[in-house]
Amino acid sequence: MRMSVIGCGYLGAVHAAAMASIGHDVIGIDVDDRKVAALSDGTAPFFEPQLVELLRQGLESGRLRFSNSMADARGARVHFVAVGTPQVTGGHAADLRFVDAAIRELLPHLGDGDVVAGKSTVPVGTAARLSEIIAPSGATLVWNPEFLREGWAVHDTLTPDRIVVGVPAGPDGAAAADVLAEVYAPAIAGGTPYLVTDLATAELVKGAANAFLATKISFINAMAEIAEASGADVALLADALGYDSRIGRRYLGSGIGFGGGCLPKDIRAFAARAEELGRGEAVGFLREVDKINLRRRDRAVQLVIDALGGMVFGRRIAVLGAAFKPFSDDIRDSPALEVAVRLRGLGADVVVTDPAAIDNARRMHPQLGYAQGRDEALQDADAVVVVTEWDEYRREMSPVHAAGLVRRQIIIDGRNCLDSAAWRAAGWDYRGMGRR
Repeated sequence: MRMSVIGCGYLGAVHAAAMASIGHDVIGIDVDDRKVAALSDGTAPFFEPQLVELLRQGLESGRLRFSNSMADARGARVHFVAVGTPQVTGGHAADLRFVDAAIRELLPHLGDGDVVAGKSTVPVGTAARLSEIIAPSGATLVWNPEFLREGWAVHDTLTPDRIVVGVPAGPDGAAAADVLAEVYAPAIAGGTPYLVTDLATAELVKGAANAFLATKISFINAMAEIAEASGADVALLADALGYDSRIGRRYLGSGIGFGGGCLPKDIRAFAARAEELGRGEAVGFLREVDKINLRRRDRAVQLVIDALGGMVFGRRIAVLGAAFKPFSDDIRDSPALEVAVRLRGLGADVVVTDPAAIDNARRMHPQLGYAQGRDEALQDADAVVVVTEWDEYRREMSPVHAAGLVRRQIIIDGRNCLDSAAWRAAGWDYRGMGRR
């Protein structure tokens, strides 16, 4: 099938490459000339495991190409809209300017029977509004939300845990659902559930999923606050809760909280839309979820201050991690970088390292010190703070080896990802988030 992907940022680039890998003929379109040039050369503008290999395979096969001209979308049967929906300046709602612009520019190139599939995360009601704009072209708008995890985006696109397609009522909607089923035929044949819903439900699914995940993460972080006050251990608490099949252990890892370009802004936009619908009280708890999450960054900084006896000024602090999560170079709303910046603001000599995000971090925060490797960052450190759970910190870093590099054996485990007993046995002052 011939298809276009409008917007080649994180979502669009991965989607375009993945669709080409399963045999579709894909044209990716973006207004950023540098991004188009990089992708056309087989270079990913961001770090994502397996993406470069997929890009190059698609380009070499001839099934994948990129362009800065919307006219190149003409003739495609399906047009995926994957542009960003950032948080509006000075507010919490989603900024839909890029979605609206993409639809307006695509409109002259649509034909009768075409399917426009929205993948951007939008407030409920957006699809109904855009459907009226698209209707005169003869095309049908559907909504096909993404559920990608950064670091696992290729896997999640090719083998998703579910595919949701929201369609309008009537024969056009049913026909469009059949077209999307053809697009995702390999995944469906592999057992992935294919759910056809109305437009509003499909829009709500993404926001609701993120709201639930954020709530679960903030719940265990709230329990970490209680654990610290009572002398309990939140890691053991999470294990005990996780054995309950109604709860499960996933996303019950306490630490400095979530970040990134999706979860924080999506739950805020979700709550903002609920307010617009007159149902703000139904999701009022999301404001507390957000507050709990931001408090964890404060707590990580305070743990460092306490461990150093209140004397942070002039101390060398190694911050292990800059990306908001491992297997990514994304530093948007990164708790790791915020902790580093706050410590620098207190007068500490902060040295940050990260396997993938150093360049992005340096561009945004040039006032921080940076080290290319873990051992370089650890050298002569008065305290070590683990803030992104890369394998080379949580699994491959030996407490004995690290002890030979630092000035003082103080480690703050901002992700509760280290073996506390092993670090203490090696003579370290180990402090976790909500742990004894």
